[in-house]
Amino acid sequence: MDDPPNREEEEEESSPVVGVSLCDSAPLLWRAEDLRAVRSQGLVGALLGSLARTPRQNSRLGRPLLLLPEEERLLTERHAAAAAPPGSKEAGGAELRQQVEQYEEEQQRSYEEQSVLALEDRKSALCRAMTVSHKDPGGGTADEALQGRLEALDQSFTFPRSGMAVQLSTARAGLSYCPEARAFLQADWLMRKQDDPCGAARYQVFIDLRGRGFYLTSAGKFGGDFLVYPGDPLRFHAHFIAVCVSLDESVCLLDVLAIARLGSNVKKTVLLCSPGADGGVAYTSLQWSGMV
Repeated sequence: MDDPPNREEEEEESSPVVGVSLCDSAPLLWRAEDLRAVRSQGLVGALLGSLARTPRQNSRLGRPLLLLPEEERLLTERHAAAAAPPGSKEAGGAELRQQVEQYEEEQQRSYEEQSVLALEDRKSALCRAMTVSHKDPGGGTADEALQGRLEALDQSFTFPRSGMAVQLSTARAGLSYCPEARAFLQADWLMRKQDDPCGAARYQVFIDLRGRGFYLTSAGKFGGDFLVYPGDPLRFHAHFIAVCVSLDESVCLLDVLAIARLGSNVKKTVLLCSPGADGGVAYTSLQWSGMV
């Protein structure tokens, strides 16, 4: 590959600060403006959330956006990622507990209202059955049984919570209503320790390919580290499956054959990426041409 163009300084100068929320160890972006900001920098991530109007499908997803560890680290080094300061977390936790309690109270109130309506509906059904049995000349015994069920219904009826109707919101005003303001996003983000040598190698490859103008996403389902796109993944198919290996690492020949064959089946070129000590990356492309 040719030497990468100098794009990092331009992107860093125009990078707005985005708010990253950590769910366990997963970095998530929730704000729509943050998603636009990272996408303008060529960082793709992966959408995880369902859409409000079509929640029961997974072909099209919405917020939050899950960042790759390399994308999170790149934003960190550019001072373009931040979290709310520690002092605001306690207040946010108290507010969250209050919202949870309010939600549980509303759910309980809705359950009680629906229980009353369900009981009335059951009584109406028994009354209609008794009306029909009155018209039937031979329905005396059935009428007495229905009358007994109707009298015992108040004590024996229980409305299952699994049958409770739950409101699904189909529209929302976005996350602009959140009490935390952009002023909370201070660029004092503490980078998590990168002790894993494999993670360091992946990040070096990520930085080099991103500096060359490629877009990268996870390639776990293809048995690699990154899928490499020549442009925005919404417009292009991936051309390469990047596999990060050290220069001094021995690779099993069967593994090389397997990944090369897989790349051929999905019409992609396998790219062996070997970071060097000088900060550069050596690339070796593999293409399946058949068995000899």
